[in-house]
Amino acid sequence: MNVRNHSSSILFFCYMIGVNKIICEFITKEWLTPWLNSKKSQRSFADHHNVEESIVRKIKTPKEYRIPVETLHKICESRNISLSDFFKLVEKKYGKFLNDGYEYK
Repeated sequence: MNVRNHSSSILFFCYMIGVNKIICEFITKEWLTPWLNSKKSQRSFADHHNVEESIVRKIKTPKEYRIPVETLHKICESRNISLSDFFKLVEKKYGKFLNDGYEYK
């Protein structure tokens, strides 16, 4: 592998990690925190969203969690939204941090 390809791979990897952080932050701030503030438990959030409680802990931790699409799909499904609508919500809130250079037309 030449240095140029390696550098591109590292930049892409770093970018993807940032996206995971934003996704987890969105779930934590928009869905989990209000759930917990309404005197519901983290365990009930996990049960309601069809994931293990350990996944909820990973999502809310400051350490970056690379959330699988399957997990994201389960959470979205339980909230009656599509994955595409979820990403629209994330983009609306965090779009300025997602420098992907793409425009939906």
